[in-house]
Amino acid sequence: MTIDNLIPRELIPDDAAFNFLHFKGVGFVLVFLLIIVVGYLSSSFILGRIFALFDKLLERTPFIKYIYSSIKDVFDAFVGEKKKFDHPVLVQIYGVDVWEMGFITQSDVTNFGLEGYMAVYVPHAYAITGKVFMVPKTKVKQLTNISAGDAMKFAVSGGVTNIG
Repeated sequence: MTIDNLIPRELIPDDAAFNFLHFKGVGFVLVFLLIIVVGYLSSSFILGRIFALFDKLLERTPFIKYIYSSIKDVFDAFVGEKKKFDHPVLVQIYGVDVWEMGFITQSDVTNFGLEGYMAVYVPHAYAITGKVFMVPKTKVKQLTNISAGDAMKFAVSGGVTNIG
């Protein structure tokens, strides 16, 4: 018995939607595709469980959990499902006529005892670092005419990237 004969050809009428199953080799291709799909699904499930276990282990390890969770939050903020840097703003920090490109990370920081303030992350040029400033809401100007990605490219490139 061969793979092509697993489904008897006489059970499939000639006018059926699956009449392509009459051809030789189709059974082999279907079994091969089934093996690939099952393998992919099981490997992603198994790998997902392994990564989740490793993630829990790192988050429960003393001292490492603080570093790991901070780094994980930063990467999630940039590329994860919970993108945080999606509200580009201009913020006055050092002077009245000086504006910096930033991103709102917390619109309300009253839990720090600062009424009417917000947290703004200002990235450094040519680096993946930045600073968080608690600034009065009156010193923040929302940017609605450019995307968060374009704003990040502009800030990180030192202002040499063209926007628009």
